Parts: sequence; structure tokens; C-alpha cells
Amino acid sequence: MITREKMQPGETQYFRFESDFVEQHLRCIPMIVRFKLDACGVKLKLAEWSRFQEKERKILATMPCSSQEEIDQYRSFLKLLILTRTGNAASLCQIEEFPAWADTTQVLPSLSAIAIDTGFSISLSQWTALNSLQRFALIKLCRPGHENANFPRAMKEFGFNGKEN
Repeated sequence: MITREKMQPGETQYFRFESDFVEQHLRCIPMIVRFKLDACGVKLKLAEWSRFQEKERKILATMPCSSQEEIDQYRSFLKLLILTRTGNAASLCQIEEFPAWADTTQVLPSLSAIAIDTGFSISLSQWTALNSLQRFALIKLCRPGHENANFPRAMKEFGFNGKEN
């Protein structure tokens, strides 16, 4: 099982690079929720997210999802919420046994390439110094098909120095 840093009940970590949509009633799915979605194996579409009430979005961001019991409760709550708000069953996805963000033995070549392309570099010691959510965010932000617009902002937020834009 992958170790996830335990957050205090009710605690939420939003990144500054997400501030534009977090401040607008959580109109997009923040990284903390995406992290929990991967943990519980539920695929949440933006159209489904937009049907949730703001307080429900905040619950999904703050609800614990570290231990197996918490993950199971999170999945059950989310599946019921999707069914209630959309009338559709939740789409499930495979839970990665060894997600890339948990690998502290190497920096993914694709992550290094995007970092270089955007004027940054990331060493193995810098990678291992990040917390799980930060590593998760960087990997999500550098995936193919992602606009990568927030990648440089995330790198700066996480303490990396790069070229001035």
C-alpha cells in the first residue's frame, strides 16, 4: 500500500497555482480531490463536479482519504453523491498499485523533459523532498494532453528556480 501523508480532519491543501478556480467556488477539481480520486478509484468528470453544491465540493476536499477505511468511506460517499446529483452511476478506474508520484528512486523522464522545456530542472533530491501531493501535482501537470500552463507556476510554488518569463 502506498503511504499517503495524513492530513488533519477538515484540513485542505490547495495550491496557489489553483487559486483562480479555487476562489471561484471550486469550479474545477483541485489537486487534493484528484489525489483522493486516484486513491479511491473513481473517475470524476468535470460535468459531474459542476453538479455538486459548493459545500459538497468542500467536503470532498477535506474528507480524510488516507487509511483503507477512509478510502472506502470516501469512495462510497462520492459514488452516492454522483448518483444523487447526476442520476448516473460513478465511473470507476484502476487504482495504481505503484503510482509514479510515489516513486522516490527516480524522476520520471517525461517530468524532467517538461521541466527543461519550461526552464526548470529537478534533481532526485529535490523530487524526494516534495510531499506526495506535490509530486502528484507535478506528474498530473506534465501528462500528455494537459495544457501544462500551471506547470511552471507549480514549479515556482514548490521552490524551484527557473528562467524568468
